[in-house]
Amino acid sequence: MASLVVFLVALPLCIGVAAASGVPVELGIVSGIIGGLIVGFLPGSSLQVSGPAAGLAALVLEAVGEHGIAMLGPIVLATGVLQMILGALRMGRFFQAISVSVVGGMLAGIGLPLMLGQVYALADAAQRGSALKNAAGLPDLLSRTLASQAATQALLLGGGTVVLCFVWKKVPAPLNKVPAPLVAVGLGAAVASLPGVRVKKVVFGSLADSLAVPGAEELAGLADPAVLGVVVTFTVIASAESLFSAAAVDRMHSGPRTRYNPELLSQGLGNTLAGLVGALPLTAVIARSSANVQAGAKTKLSRILHGGWLLGFGLLLPGVLGLVPVCVLAGILVHSGWKLFDPGQFPRMWRKDRGEGVVMVVTTLAIVVANLLEGVLVGLAVAVLLAAVRMSRLTAETTVEGDSALLVMSGNATFLRLPQLTATLESLAGRDRVQMDLTGVSHLDLASRAEVEEWAERQRQRGAAVEVLLPEGEGQQPYAAAAAEEVRSGTAPSPRT
Repeated sequence: MASLVVFLVALPLCIGVAAASGVPVELGIVSGIIGGLIVGFLPGSSLQVSGPAAGLAALVLEAVGEHGIAMLGPIVLATGVLQMILGALRMGRFFQAISVSVVGGMLAGIGLPLMLGQVYALADAAQRGSALKNAAGLPDLLSRTLASQAATQALLLGGGTVVLCFVWKKVPAPLNKVPAPLVAVGLGAAVASLPGVRVKKVVFGSLADSLAVPGAEELAGLADPAVLGVVVTFTVIASAESLFSAAAVDRMHSGPRTRYNPELLSQGLGNTLAGLVGALPLTAVIARSSANVQAGAKTKLSRILHGGWLLGFGLLLPGVLGLVPVCVLAGILVHSGWKLFDPGQFPRMWRKDRGEGVVMVVTTLAIVVANLLEGVLVGLAVAVLLAAVRMSRLTAETTVEGDSALLVMSGNATFLRLPQLTATLESLAGRDRVQMDLTGVSHLDLASRAEVEEWAERQRQRGAAVEVLLPEGEGQQPYAAAAAEEVRSGTAPSPRT
């Protein structure tokens, strides 16, 4: 029963993601089949379900538009091989080290372009390309849609699908147990069959005819640096999405926990096989996985069987898919993009931690303006900088008596705190006698130590008596700790120069 629920959730998403990716919808079904019948058998996680993901649709669309659909197979193949290498090197746990704010920003950066692109499909129109171009073209899209009866029909049908997906959970039980995407597809197909309704429908051919094994010429295209960049992007995002999904699914049940390195190997093998037949990249998908858990699945059998149902449907009932309006699939994906974007996460993160909130916003904007890989790298860089600044906390206490001064410092003195350190030292300049106790500093980096020593030397040259007690391990003499105590108590002898 759980496998049937997952199948009903996966079917419209498989064809919808394929349509959003700019490839034949059969390839979405093929990737779903591989995710069930192949990855479903493999170790790692027992309950999460793999298939084509909405989060990769914009990436695939861009890659296909730039390099051609013939290169999709080699790109996905190389992605799978790289994932298996990472799994073999036990790098699966590495993805857990990514900041929560970067993850949230990444998902939002995936969701926003997905929505902007699918708004065009809601009106049976072609999107313009990047997220910024799509956003800029919305006023023109609206005017052209309102001027066309067919486009207006598509927009109303697609918009109704979006609304249905949002409100379906509020429908009384047991009706709300039916997956919202399936209800939307069924109702949309019924409306599209009415007289006078002219909207674009899915074109579905043969599963076997859709397969395209990459040839030598296509494989040679992997030597192109631009193509390799796409492979790296696919690898990072597909791996991260799968392992983040695994962590979320583990919180939903009390069964065996995910083994991250085997899961990465399994996802890699699935993508390798998908690449060999020219299909879409696959990841573990949280929507299908949560449906699997909520339907009562306990073992791998449900996710394996769901792949069997997809195979049977694609072989025996392909004509049914030809009744589905494209605008309805776009509506389902707009809803998926909204859940990825999750605008409420930004104020929640801001209230918890403003620094992390900034990281989330920067990551999202960088992805929208540039691309997914560069945006994630920018987000990681900002997150690392934030962590470094917070770890570089430096406390300075100054006591001044006449022409004598005592400076006691603690914390971490790194180059990030040089402005604070310099200002503190300059406030003591001109004193005849200065004692600096740095024994409470946990870390004194080279830049900070050089600043202290150079300042002390300048004061000595003008005739001041300056004593510096360095932290243990920084060249301090054995008597330093006792001397530091004497400095604090005021019983120290005259400073040595």
